[in-house]
Amino acid sequence: MTYVEPRGERLAEEGRLPSERVALVDLLDRLLAGGVVVSGDLILSIADIDLVRISIRALIMSVRSEDGPFELPERR
Repeated sequence: MTYVEPRGERLAEEGRLPSERVALVDLLDRLLAGGVVVSGDLILSIADIDLVRISIRALIMSVRSEDGPFELPERR
């Protein structure tokens, strides 16, 4: 039986990964604070004839208000 070293430890030693673990929530917070661009193309074709082409481009980021959290108006 051979022991396989986890890949994350080797990458941390090389300086390509932080040595501490990062929670998924913290990672999402970092990504949304800076913004994430998602793009892609989808082409449906039959017999090398393009029938449908869909291009998707989206910017996903958090929006923060200087006034504080958004509050819903009171119902009357």
